[in-house]
Amino acid sequence: MESLIVVLVGILVSVGTYLILSRHMIRVIVGTAILSHAVHLLILAMGGLKKGIVPLLGQSEGEFTDALPQALILTAIVISFATTAFLLVLAYRTYKTNGTADFRELRGVSDE
Repeated sequence: MESLIVVLVGILVSVGTYLILSRHMIRVIVGTAILSHAVHLLILAMGGLKKGIVPLLGQSEGEFTDALPQALILTAIVISFATTAFLLVLAYRTYKTNGTADFRELRGVSDE
């Protein structure tokens, strides 16, 4: 199961990288969001997909699951959501101000 998730992480990283290298601002923002989801899955896969019981005091038999990767992923999801929301608002404001969302037009470089 972990190898399937690692393959999915590779696909998401390649799609995210392709979108980040685009000229359009919205594609870059979606690419960063997809790349952050790939990192979330990578953290989950590196933490291990173990099935076990909750680690409580007084219980010593059985296999326990580690709650640290889930806590890190939850924190990273909140941060990436806030960053994506900020970038979307910034892109909207840039489009309203300049009338375009193309990076080449925003830089003032004409196609040669």
